Amino acid sequence: MIFTGIHLKNWKNFGDVTVACGKRVFLIGPNASGKSNFLDSLRFLHDVALDGLAPAVAIRGGMKAVRYLDARPSSDVLISVTLDNTWRYELAFSGKNGVPLVSREAVSREGRTILERPDKPDAADEVRLTQTALQQVNTNRDFREIANFFSSIRYRHILPQLVRDPKSFSPSPNRNDPYGRDLVSQIWNTPAKTREARLKKINAVLTIAVPGFKTLSVEQDRVTGIPHFKVNYEHWRSPGAYQNEAALSDGTLRLLTLLWSLFDTDGPLLLEEPELSLHEAIVRRLPALFFDLDRSRRKPTRQIFVTTHAEALLCDEGIGANEVLRVEPGKEGSVIFGPDDDDIRLIRNGLSVAETMLPKTRPGGIRPIQWLP
Repeated sequence: MIFTGIHLKNWKNFGDVTVACGKRVFLIGPNASGKSNFLDSLRFLHDVALDGLAPAVAIRGGMKAVRYLDARPSSDVLISVTLDNTWRYELAFSGKNGVPLVSREAVSREGRTILERPDKPDAADEVRLTQTALQQVNTNRDFREIANFFSSIRYRHILPQLVRDPKSFSPSPNRNDPYGRDLVSQIWNTPAKTREARLKKINAVLTIAVPGFKTLSVEQDRVTGIPHFKVNYEHWRSPGAYQNEAALSDGTLRLLTLLWSLFDTDGPLLLEEPELSLHEAIVRRLPALFFDLDRSRRKPTRQIFVTTHAEALLCDEGIGANEVLRVEPGKEGSVIFGPDDDDIRLIRNGLSVAETMLPKTRPGGIRPIQWLP
């Protein structure tokens, strides 16, 4: 299952946008244009499915933080998605005394209505509107496939320092942390046979991308019980040199995490600027790497959303114009553009997305930086 359409209204800096999606979506645009906020709409559906509406809103700072700035305080926030061009899920909500309430929740399949809220029980008991049907197992039976799909969404924006020393940032255990605090534990807790099969593929990439790299494994400390990476590098000493995550470079940790994330679940993978800390030669290979590793999976292809500013990443000739969405700030909120006719014509004539679409994201009026006299 993949997202084939997304409609946002009054969501953060988006007043009203609708986009079509394929198996790969590359989001480009200036800083603060809304790329991360677009991804967060999908993360929000994940959080609602797992934790509920109120916690999903609260973790983002409340209704004022999620509602479009120029919208009236009583305006609904709307997230509507189409899945496989078959399913449609729509959630609209507003706030009352700081509490988010469902204004509308609807599910349909191939045009046939499965759920429509508010219904009569909601009218009789407004407290019911503090919860979505999506998050309740006793009400989502007829569309649990959607709830499971939303729950499988993964967001990754790895901070290497958190991978190296997670306890210094948060003493409490983390689960599926998007910034990497539980990365090593997550790999260790994967069934051994699956873990080793994935690490074998990751090793093959890392030996090419990282000078001197030989092997990667995960081992549990016998004293503390805490798992750690064990990386073997070629060295002038015959036994080689072993390191754990504390000694790995930012680039190595980011690439390792990126590769592991491709195998993590079957649901959509949301990646923030995967090019960070990586050599340009590796960045150029990322789109092809996404394709090759995904093709090697036994399970169905997973959808990938990528925010990026990297020309090297977007110069891949395999990226089609219809895989790129350009986010641009506007007077009435951020807007999202697909390729225009000129973009498509130029790409068909051999130019890359980096040459045709990325230049449109550059802030206007930039001049060489000059220090004050």
